Amino acid sequence: MKPAVSAQKLRGGYYTPEPVAGFLARWAIRSATDRVLEPSCGDGSLLTAAAQRLLECGATPAALPHLLYAVEIDPTEARKAAQQVQDATQVPEDLPIQVGDFFAHCTTLLAAGAAFDTVIGNPPFIRYQDFAEEQRLLAFGIMQQAGLHPTRLTNSWVPFLVATTMLLNSGGRIAMVIPAELLQVNYAAELRLFLSRQYSYLTLITFRTLIFAGIQQEVVLLLGEKRPGEHSGIRTIELNGLHDLVDYRAAAFTASDLKAMDHSKEKWTMYFLDKAELELLRRLRTDLRLTTAKPAIDVDVGIVTGLNQFFVLTAQQVKDTGLAAYTLPLVGRSTHLQGIVFSADDWQRSVEKAAGAFLLNLPAVPFDQLPAAAQVYVKQGEAQGMHQGYKCRIRDPWYHLPSIWQPAAFMLRQVHSYPKLILNQAGATCTDTIHRVRLCNGVAAATVTAAFLNSLTFAFAEVMGRSYGGGVLELEPNEAEQLPIPLTGADQLDPAELDRLLRLGDIYTVLDITDTILLRQGLGLSAGDGQRLRAIWQKLRDRRVNRKAAAKRPIQAAYSQDPLLARQLRLIAERQREYDRSA
Repeated sequence: MKPAVSAQKLRGGYYTPEPVAGFLARWAIRSATDRVLEPSCGDGSLLTAAAQRLLECGATPAALPHLLYAVEIDPTEARKAAQQVQDATQVPEDLPIQVGDFFAHCTTLLAAGAAFDTVIGNPPFIRYQDFAEEQRLLAFGIMQQAGLHPTRLTNSWVPFLVATTMLLNSGGRIAMVIPAELLQVNYAAELRLFLSRQYSYLTLITFRTLIFAGIQQEVVLLLGEKRPGEHSGIRTIELNGLHDLVDYRAAAFTASDLKAMDHSKEKWTMYFLDKAELELLRRLRTDLRLTTAKPAIDVDVGIVTGLNQFFVLTAQQVKDTGLAAYTLPLVGRSTHLQGIVFSADDWQRSVEKAAGAFLLNLPAVPFDQLPAAAQVYVKQGEAQGMHQGYKCRIRDPWYHLPSIWQPAAFMLRQVHSYPKLILNQAGATCTDTIHRVRLCNGVAAATVTAAFLNSLTFAFAEVMGRSYGGGVLELEPNEAEQLPIPLTGADQLDPAELDRLLRLGDIYTVLDITDTILLRQGLGLSAGDGQRLRAIWQKLRDRRVNRKAAAKRPIQAAYSQDPLLARQLRLIAERQREYDRSA
């Protein structure tokens, strides 16, 4: 996913809707003397909310320039922010906003021993590909100072969160708008451990709808009180949308239960579960009767062609090019994998639907040694510039695909309702929209594909994978290999019957069968534990899937009565279009 706008065009993050800005300021700022840091203030929506909150607490307008420390890299945005604060608070002088890179300012502040009572912010969501190198070096230096080990896959918001935490007084509060990636991505694993140790308690507020219009980015509101060494726990709260936040008060969640934090790099998706559900997953994770998938399966990405338009062919294209001898059967889309068996008949049906069911498999020989039909096809591709794409350009020869092999089974990479393994009886291979699976240690393919269908494995997939704003669950190979699979009793399952039921869309009957044999009889779990595992899967699945449905509704309509917000939404859309044109 591209960032909402380029790093050069909007360094201060997205416009923060007033309900969010006001809520964060009300929660984080507790007195008229709080010294507040806003590390990337943009055009000033959060900074204005902080100034207004200080006035509510009894600060005078004349005190605001001494209490607010704001940084913004874009001079134009900085001027807008200063003007917005002045218009809203009647501060008698221009608010001094530090124009420049926050990480440079942070380095100076840390060296001087500066600290703040409150941090409030919405850091820029700059992907690692767009992270300017000079900023990256400073940011990574700060993270290393905190004892972390960043990689080049680290996005900009991660060091923002680390740096602001380092600048926060003991007993101080942080209130930030952060991508929901915090909960689940691997590159934020060390950050999760860092936060769990720095804050005495954390609150994560999420929304069932996407609160930034036109942007497929789920965000969380991260609230924390910094007291290293004191750990009360973590709570998660899910609201429908911004309208719920307007009347939401801190008292409404300070009474809600805190869950004990697992001070590890584990994903935080699990904290959307209740205490009993959490306890069950933690107990099962250490159950010696359970094995991870790794001893039974080896999961690898599908074939990265670099250009499916050239390498994936329909039956008609194969006929027209005369390249049938240089193709392999292909599963082009996960929708072709309806059950847990992909047969020759299934593949033939995809051929008849004019789908891309053939993969071009040209030999790794010089061009002049290719057969005549292949030379014609390669020349046509080069005339269209197909060989200039990055993945093609770095191969020699560009028209030869490496690492082509036909797996024993397939695994869905992107999951709508539930994950599954699919037995490959068609001798097909797949592109990287689907994972390829080898069987290990003599485990029968039919057995493991059937055993994969159970409420325990489904529940762990939801907490070990990651989901995005569109509602899809994604499992990378290393995550898939760590899923627990109960194999005891799996030889009693009938894969053909399970395949038939899945093709009818009857997953619940499948689970009734597999849970009884694998969980109740094989593992000896109680009926209550089995039902609880089913409920965990359904709860987390529905949470991400329903967000996708909500995202389809036009968010702008909800704010049609708010001219200021409507203007900001138009600005975001215009900047997004400008970025798309320049990217």
